[in-house]
Amino acid sequence: MIRKNRDSKFIIYQVLYIFVITVLALKGADLNLKEVISKDQVVSKSVRDSLVVVIDSLYARGQKFEIKVDQSAVAENEVLRQKLSSLNKQLASIKPPEKETPQPAEQEPIVPEQKPAVKEQTLLQSPISVTQTFLQNTWNIAKNTGDVQAEIYDPDNMKNPIVVIPPNQEKKFDLKNENKIILKFGSQQQTLNVVPMTPPEIKIERATTKMDAPTIYVQDLQRITDFNVTIKYARPDQLKITYTGPISVSGPYKDANGRYKADFFFTAVDKISKAKIVVGNTFYFTDFEK
Repeated sequence: MIRKNRDSKFIIYQVLYIFVITVLALKGADLNLKEVISKDQVVSKSVRDSLVVVIDSLYARGQKFEIKVDQSAVAENEVLRQKLSSLNKQLASIKPPEKETPQPAEQEPIVPEQKPAVKEQTLLQSPISVTQTFLQNTWNIAKNTGDVQAEIYDPDNMKNPIVVIPPNQEKKFDLKNENKIILKFGSQQQTLNVVPMTPPEIKIERATTKMDAPTIYVQDLQRITDFNVTIKYARPDQLKITYTGPISVSGPYKDANGRYKADFFFTAVDKISKAKIVVGNTFYFTDFEK
């Protein structure tokens, strides 16, 4: 048992001896407690443990060996250290070129695409009644019931309005032979129809039965209303009315029953459109008086 302890101590001393000799070979006789080599170059603990096991095995088998250090290696190591130190100083004096950080290219600010603003258009109700009738070749009246100005145009002349009607007002204006007119209000427009006027209507009705009697006296007919004449027209103020009657006739002439008759006529002419109508009837009588 004592022998084994001595062998163990011997092995330990031999390992320490090898370690000291190695340090002296690398660093010289200047021994201190500073690091022999940098930590990143130290043999790892696992390798060291493996080395110890190998050495122990060799000693256990009775193998003897010794480490001889070549003294010239110390001098070579010193020269190498001096060259290495000189190189380190030269490297330290040379500053590595600074890497230029590429400047980001100037970019125009990204402006988000803007969609064209859509104006909301409020549909306005027509300020003029769509049921209103507009007549050709006469005056018309349009009433603007809206809150915006209304303008009426001839489709063949959209530059100059026929009439401009302020809000909540009415205007009288003349139309000619237009078949359509354009109504503008706000941003909207509307087409309105224009119709011809119905021709004048002349209606002649008997107002007495005296002319049906076998004896008819003119003197009696002069005291009563014999005929009612009615003229119907959309614009009666545009009419020129004329008549011809018994006063101007050269007769009278007798009918098949031996009675005298006298014709009369009413003529109505539109002064603007020149529309014309003629309607007549007949007086019957036997003598002027009893």
